[in-house]
Amino acid sequence: MPRRKAHRKPATPPSAFAQAWDGLRTPSNPPPTVSARWLLTAAGASIVAAAICAWGALCLLFWQGSWQLLYHPSSAVSRTPASAGMAFDSVSFATTETGEPRLKGWWIAADSQANASRYTVLYLHGQDGNLSNTVDELVLLHGVGVNVLAFDYRGYGQSQFQRPSEARWREDANWALQYLTATRHIPAGTIILDGRGLGADLALEIAAQHPELAGVVLRSPLEAPVDAIFNDPRARLVPAHLLVRDRYDLNAPAAALRIPSLWIAEWPSPESGSHAGHADAYERAPARKMRIWLPSTSGAWQDLASALSRWLGDLHP
Repeated sequence: MPRRKAHRKPATPPSAFAQAWDGLRTPSNPPPTVSARWLLTAAGASIVAAAICAWGALCLLFWQGSWQLLYHPSSAVSRTPASAGMAFDSVSFATTETGEPRLKGWWIAADSQANASRYTVLYLHGQDGNLSNTVDELVLLHGVGVNVLAFDYRGYGQSQFQRPSEARWREDANWALQYLTATRHIPAGTIILDGRGLGADLALEIAAQHPELAGVVLRSPLEAPVDAIFNDPRARLVPAHLLVRDRYDLNAPAAALRIPSLWIAEWPSPESGSHAGHADAYERAPARKMRIWLPSTSGAWQDLASALSRWLGDLHP
């Protein structure tokens, strides 16, 4: 009888697990290796990137906080003209789209019989404090016989809270002028700007832009106020001149001035900056001008009032 051929069972293929296990036991390709040079390059790049990020953060912090080296606002109004026996009205103006006033201040009307009552002084205070610190000067102006509008910039006193800057100060001063001319209907030719310290620098800028005004009084303008920022040790670590936009250059607006000006220098100066620092700017002013020097003592108030009265008497609205 012929023998039957035995039928062989087909071989079962190995499972996926078995294949993976074999691959782990006998890897077909060796693991990749990283060169030491690549590691050093990556570490160096990481250090440089971290340093750039830290420097960028430092620039951002300086940009956000450097204004505090120049401006020193206070929000608490601790004194008003009433404390000096002067009648005044609280005023609000420069309203937002929602009707909220940006700026708040005081209106002090002149006595009806005063010789200088035809004039209105827009008073621009300095970089420290708020209107509380100006009451004595407002008493002097009222004694001279003029109407006075004094207000706090944004970020000061009860005005809207915003970080102070040269651009915002200019905007605030122009809003105050608009309030006088458009709301109180005061002729521009009878308005006098009066600024002290950094407020005098601002008054000079605004006066150069408005030749229709009657005149400008500049009390101890600061020659280089922004040096308070640029001379700070932290400013050497960042591009401070690119991050800070404020300049308060006296020379350019002085050369463009077309209205009479009274320049008042005090010594020793109560604020930062040289008492004679505005000499170059004074010489550049082409319009009629007058300059006086006064000691910064209480006894000089009467001399200042007399000088203001004489200067006002020479103006012709």
